[in-house]
Order: sequence, then structure tokens, then C-alpha cells
Amino acid sequence: MKFSVALIGPDGAGKTTIARMLEERSPLPLKYIYMGENIGASNFALPTSRALEYFRGRQNGNREPTSGMREAQPPKPAAKSRGASLWLAGRLANLLADEWYRQLWSWGYQCAGFIALYDRHYLFDYSLENVDLDEEGFDTRLHRWILTHAYPRPNLVIYLDAPAEVLFARKGEKNVEELETRRQSFLQLMKTNSNCCVVDATQPLSKVYEDVAARIFQFHKKRSLRSSSESETVSESPAPVQPDQDPLSESMR
Repeated sequence: MKFSVALIGPDGAGKTTIARMLEERSPLPLKYIYMGENIGASNFALPTSRALEYFRGRQNGNREPTSGMREAQPPKPAAKSRGASLWLAGRLANLLADEWYRQLWSWGYQCAGFIALYDRHYLFDYSLENVDLDEEGFDTRLHRWILTHAYPRPNLVIYLDAPAEVLFARKGEKNVEELETRRQSFLQLMKTNSNCCVVDATQPLSKVYEDVAARIFQFHKKRSLRSSSESETVSESPAPVQPDQDPLSESMR
């Protein structure tokens, strides 16, 4: 079984571009999976998710979401009707189902001998500290808790880092202050999670690709060597002594 790699970072860091380049050029067997909320950018999604996105698009005048990051939600009233509560519960249930649906595809690829390459990852998008706190409700907090305690983590996480000014110049979304807040939150997450590394995304695209590819290859080599050593240990272990070959029994005959 292979492993999973997540490319994460703020909008404008180059996650999708690098991920697609890796899938096309890397000698390693990679399979791309989008792991963000933007259903329009998803190569795997439940039919219910696509239906919800379609109706939401019609309601908003077919306006496409500008980011795969958590979408801003309208202000929530202090007192919700039963219908609104049921809608939020249904939305959360569908979101969780969609996330696990994509995880099943990842496991399927890995069982088939591929490396699952994630563009974004839900766990890190929803774990950012000091981000969108004014938009959080109970459903968002519950979602974060489930992701943190139950959702499988990528085996390797590569963060594409760039200053907020560079990110804003590339995509023009959000503002410099908000992008810097997200950037610092991502960097803090890198310190508290294992198997995480940071790549400078301000370098030329070819150099960023080379650095990311090298990190994945090194991780792949490390896992391969560990698997080989474990196999050798098992093969070199002494065979169990059969009753009729027990040396103590032979000496007592």
C-alpha cells in the first residue's frame, strides 16, 4: 500500500498548479484528488453535493465560488427555526459524507499501488486558528472536532509558503491582512503536526516543482527502505521448532 501527500497553503500559493505538474511529470505513480470545498474544482464529489452546488449557484446567479477555502457564510440569526437547524444538520451530514467519499477513493488508489496526491486538505482548512471566528457556529465547531479526531491525516504534508503580498498579487482575493493571518496559522500548524515540511513558493515555478518532487521522492524512499528492512527481519526470523525436531526431546530418547 502506498501513501498520501497533501499540498496545502493559502490561495495563490500554487497548490493546484504544482499538483497537476506532479501528476503529469513525476516518475512516481501519483493520483490527484481535490480535497477542498469548491465542488466545481472537485474531480470526485457525491451527487448530492453537486446538486446542492447547482441550486446554490442558481440562487446566487450562477456565481462560482472564488476559492476552495472555507466559504464565507451569511450571518446566522440568534434564534434559528427548526427548518434552519435541520438544513444545517443536513448540510453537515452531506459535507462529512463527501469528505469520506473522497477518502475512500484515496484508499482505493493506495491499495492499487498509487500515491494519493491531495490538492488542499479539509483538516488543515478547518484547523486554522484565528480565522473566520465570527462565522463559526455549532455545526462548524462540530465539523472541526470530527475532522481533528476521526478523519485520516495525510502521511506527508507539504506547505507552499509565500508572503501575503505575493499571494494577493497572484489572485487578488481577500486582503493582505487576512492572507497573512491565514499564512501564520498554516505555519503554526506545521509546527504541531508530524511529517510536515515547508517549501518556498516564491521561487520560480520549476524550482518549486523540483523541491516538492524531491520531498515526495525522499519520503517514498524512506518508506520503501523501512518496508524492506521489516520484510528482511521477518524472513530472517528462525523457523519454529517442530515437536519431532525438538533437541531436548532427542536427547531424552
